Amino acid sequence: MNTMTLWHISGWQFAALALAALLVGFSKTAVSGANTVSLAVFAAVLPARASTGVLLPLLIAGDLLAVATYRRHAHWPTLWRLFPAVAVGVVAGTLFLVWADDGIVRVSIGVILLVMAGVTVWRRRRAETAPEPDAVTTRAGRLTARSYGVLGGFTTMVANAGGPVMSMYLLSAGFRKLGFLGTSAFFFLIVNVAKVPFSAGLGLIDGHSLLLDAALVVFVVPGALLGTWAVNRINQRLFEQLVIAATVVGGVQLLLR
Repeated sequence: MNTMTLWHISGWQFAALALAALLVGFSKTAVSGANTVSLAVFAAVLPARASTGVLLPLLIAGDLLAVATYRRHAHWPTLWRLFPAVAVGVVAGTLFLVWADDGIVRVSIGVILLVMAGVTVWRRRRAETAPEPDAVTTRAGRLTARSYGVLGGFTTMVANAGGPVMSMYLLSAGFRKLGFLGTSAFFFLIVNVAKVPFSAGLGLIDGHSLLLDAALVVFVVPGALLGTWAVNRINQRLFEQLVIAATVVGGVQLLLR
């Protein structure tokens, strides 16, 4: 595996990864779409494919902190409807990684993120969303959940970029801020843990990557605490705008690299 070890990373590269790890914690407890910036930083410092294996344990650490913070706000009916479709997406993403090179991965994920952001903006301008996330109980809602679930599973397996896809779904389904964070916290903890055997089987996680994770995980905690402090100071409209903006920025970064 072509993963850099801690000793092969320069001081400024480690600082960039540490800042990205802090942003992982922040994104898990405040603005989910901001995680695409961390993805871009890791892929810029490390080989793109290998970076997904290094980032995954840090994401799980952030997920644990987010679950501890927002566990009472999760909407489990939505989660149960999403998981089967996500499993299909994870398997498809694993097969995709067997043959896809870094360039194909970046372009594919970047296009998906931008399309999802565009669709969400369009849908939110067309109609007001309900204050409670009950859209998934309709036939159209179930179809939408499955579509986003497959895309979320695929993108999270290929590049740990499932956050923006699921953010777009949860916003379009009418989730308020705390329900959004609680539902996404459990969703990504379960999905990211389930991804570990696949990533290890592809050689994306090994002793070297875990050593780097051990040095970076300490930066996830202050990021999560900062996010917990900030989320109570962000109103709903600004929260949604930040999630969409972070998704667009992440998609553009992937396409331009």
